[in-house]
Amino acid sequence: MSRPAAVLFDCDGVLADTEMLVNTLVSEQLTALGWPMSAAESRETFLGMALPDMVPRIEARVGQLPPDWVEEISTLIAHEMNRRTPPIPGAANALRAVVAAGVPVAVASNSGRAELMAKMRSLGLAAVFADRVFSFEDVDRPKPWPDIYLAAAAACHVAPQDCVVIEDSVPGVRAGRAAGCRVLGFAHETPAGVLSAHGAEPFASMAELPALLGL
Repeated sequence: MSRPAAVLFDCDGVLADTEMLVNTLVSEQLTALGWPMSAAESRETFLGMALPDMVPRIEARVGQLPPDWVEEISTLIAHEMNRRTPPIPGAANALRAVVAAGVPVAVASNSGRAELMAKMRSLGLAAVFADRVFSFEDVDRPKPWPDIYLAAAAACHVAPQDCVVIEDSVPGVRAGRAAGCRVLGFAHETPAGVLSAHGAEPFASMAELPALLGL
């Protein structure tokens, strides 16, 4: 594999093993609102979605949400992530191998900005990505639209088609492909066959990543 001009990382399920924590919080909130839901059901329903895109689906079940619901749950998640953000095993080492090879990196997540920055600080990665950290609040449209990966590539001063995206969800894979990037699909939360069907090249362990990137 030829080395990419930049590597653009998703966060949840790629760098941070937060899906169960976040989905527990979401399921508790929705159960209290009248939509009984387990953390596993929350994950199945909302994996890879930005909070604003979740709202219509939730309101179809429970009626109109309070106007500040998105802000409140985002603040709740950020508080929890500041306290503890479990890492994906091997992800930090793979990221640092990319940086050590001189390849620019960015992170692009459907998380809100406060939540995303809390994860970066908790994981000790804020300085690695510096100002190349993008949340759904930084672009017009969240994943599966390509906006966030186009912005991340621009921040690395490279063309999207010369980038590799690291994703674990179908909306994320679709966003990376729509931006014109090569997409590697980390089969952690989503089966490899599903990721492959949407145009990603699946892999199973972060230890594989440097070789997959030609480093």
